[in-house]
Amino acid sequence: MIKPKRLMPGSRIAILSPSNGLPFLFPDLYELGLQNLREITGFEIVEMPTTRMSPDDLYKNPQLRAQDMNRCFEDDTIDGMITSIGGYESIRILPFLDIEIIMNHPKFIMGFSDATTFLAYLNQMGLVTFYGPSIMAGLAQSKHLPSEYTQHLKSMLFTNEFPYPYTPYKKWTHGYKDWNDLATLGECLDFHENEQVWTFLQGGSVQQGYLWGGCIEVLEFMKSTTYWPSEGFWKNKIVVFETSEEKPSPMQVGYMLRNYGMQGLFSQIKGVIFGRAKDYTDDEKQRLNEIIVNVIKGEFGGNQIPIVVDFDMGHTDPKFILPLGGSVELNPVTNAITLLESPFKE
Repeated sequence: MIKPKRLMPGSRIAILSPSNGLPFLFPDLYELGLQNLREITGFEIVEMPTTRMSPDDLYKNPQLRAQDMNRCFEDDTIDGMITSIGGYESIRILPFLDIEIIMNHPKFIMGFSDATTFLAYLNQMGLVTFYGPSIMAGLAQSKHLPSEYTQHLKSMLFTNEFPYPYTPYKKWTHGYKDWNDLATLGECLDFHENEQVWTFLQGGSVQQGYLWGGCIEVLEFMKSTTYWPSEGFWKNKIVVFETSEEKPSPMQVGYMLRNYGMQGLFSQIKGVIFGRAKDYTDDEKQRLNEIIVNVIKGEFGGNQIPIVVDFDMGHTDPKFILPLGGSVELNPVTNAITLLESPFKE
């Protein structure tokens, strides 16, 4: 894998809106996210021409969104990129990405949700990409999240202390208060207490592999396109899935997993990580876990694959940063998830 250079306080970070123009609709929340990012990291912020463009104009111009990303990779004064927010159709920018420029100028790029499209695709091309918080979802709320979250951001971005053990946050939330209410801007919904160990649904031995994945619904947009992995790609992968605020039913998630099984994944991969299912009831969550095991183990014989659920990532908060292409170890015996090496070129 091609690793980007490590960031540091003072790095110049470009903000992209490759999916949706929510900075245009919610400028106060967007500004709060930028302010928090500066305070936490000391980054210098660079806004691209499309960053605050209206949702309608962004929708009509996927090529402009891609051009901004290409410029960021080509510009040697820019050290990395973070998305403003997700969306629903960033797959339309993929034909306009200049892969030669991107791979010749590897840089940090982070987002989640609809950012799955280009993060997963660029990772297939060989670049380590980062599945983590965006400006408006994760960073704007940072002062209302556990202190361990801010420490995680600094550790992941700035230090070289590896192996790095992921430790469950002590509490988590399904979402945020009304973005239109300035009195509660950046605040979160009620928090839930968290178990202090990860939940492994199955697995009897330690497995190591390379991370790949993202939002399971967004990955559906990519299937059967030229941007989908080849059959041999899945070997030695640890596949990461998480569900969005659209809340697919447990049965729908099962349909999606069954397709992966038919592609031969569960005879090649080394593990599966599922993010905490946003807005599921306890009964829905139990049913989801049953379906995950039934499909992977019962239908496709993947009984040796470690499966861990309720990982702090994606559409619940606080979020961990997962480097796609990073080497990870799953240990169902000790309930441990460990990032084995730095995702940055030191």
